[in-house]
Amino acid sequence: QVQLVESGEAWCSLGGSLRLSCAASGFTFSRSSMSWWRQAPGKERELVAAISNGGDQTSYADSVKGRFTISRDNAKNTVYLLMDSLKPDDTAVYYCKATTPFRAYWGQGTQVTVSS
Repeated sequence: QVQLVESGEAWCSLGGSLRLSCAASGFTFSRSSMSWWRQAPGKERELVAAISNGGDQTSYADSVKGRFTISRDNAKNTVYLLMDSLKPDDTAVYYCKATTPFRAYWGQGTQVTVSS
């Protein structure tokens, strides 16, 4: 059974930092690319950051480039999103996504709120 469980601090003030974690199980993590997405109220879900299966390639949405860092630990089957210089516009439900050679899986999402 595939599981993606997001966790991390849920709230901070403008300019603060948060780190999200996504623990994966039930599939071959090291063969899967991973990504973080977010969805704000009334908006479509958008890609925030992605990382290759080996961790050597990353990409970011323009809106978070230079502020967010995606990383992974294949020994722990976990992907992380470090978010710095947070803004109220970063408030959203954040989702972890695994893209395996066969299909994609989503986590349940975790709410992140940034107050001004």
